[in-house]
Amino acid sequence: MVTTFRTRQGGQTTHQAVCRAARRRAIGVGGTRGDGPFRFAATGAGIALLAMMGAIGAFLVSTAIPALRADTANFLTELTWRPNAAEPAFGIGALAFGTVLSSFIALVIATPVAVGVALFISHYAPRRLASALGYLVDLLAAVPSVVYGLWGIAFLVPFMLGPSEFLNRYLGWIPLFGGDQVVGRSMLTASLVLAIMILPIIAAISREVFLQVPKAQEEAALALGATRWEMIRMSVLPFGRPGVISAAMLGLGRAMGETIAVALIFPATFTISLRVLGPSGNSIAANIANGFGEATEIGRGALVASGLVLFLITLLVNTAARFVVARRKEYARAAA
Repeated sequence: MVTTFRTRQGGQTTHQAVCRAARRRAIGVGGTRGDGPFRFAATGAGIALLAMMGAIGAFLVSTAIPALRADTANFLTELTWRPNAAEPAFGIGALAFGTVLSSFIALVIATPVAVGVALFISHYAPRRLASALGYLVDLLAAVPSVVYGLWGIAFLVPFMLGPSEFLNRYLGWIPLFGGDQVVGRSMLTASLVLAIMILPIIAAISREVFLQVPKAQEEAALALGATRWEMIRMSVLPFGRPGVISAAMLGLGRAMGETIAVALIFPATFTISLRVLGPSGNSIAANIANGFGEATEIGRGALVASGLVLFLITLLVNTAARFVVARRKEYARAAA
């Protein structure tokens, strides 16, 4: 009995020693020479990123405070934008509304199309065609935004007059398509350009997520007699839901921060209206691009203050995306 106890005790000691050695190697203690420098480099990169974010926020706040003190109106609710006047009066209400509305419309338009493209590439198209389409989608994401803006102002604005009149005539009872005036440079046209710009991002990320679905789940669904669509609905879409949501949030952040494309198309008005076919609409990024060149010191501070609001909105969107992904970790564990 004594010998058996000593053997077991020795086995436990050996097992504990192995675990301690594994932990030491995992944290870079007693491991290879590159473990320590890599750990410090990765930690330093993370700290540097947080420091850069803090520095950007501090710069925006310090630059915006003098303009906000000089503002004679409520910055959060005022609809006018006159920071260069003798008595500055400006607010972010109309700009924030236009930014959120145009980005949301673009997201609603782009997400179903992007998910459909991703499903076709990952589960329907032949291998050669899927590879070519994948490269094409990735190429669309690399097109400069000014090219989209020029295409929108030269082609899409005149083209949208006909569809806009059709929507206003037959669906005018819906508040979005109502109104007495229909123009080409409208909120709907700008949203379509934004939708085309964010579609490659959502499609590329969704495609990679759908390709990570465990083959055992797909084969089990097919073996039970499910059709291809039923297999996708029961196995692929539930698995890829967190990735699709994250891709949509990234696309939403891109749409909110887009500058040149929407600056060329938006009618640059400071009104709040749900009628997306009329001559109304603006965004924070477009207003910064259009007004920075002729702005006074207070005007530049006002534009920086609006940029701070956009920075906070984008940060909230990205935080929400991370929260959604964190709640669906079981899918990531299943893929591993």
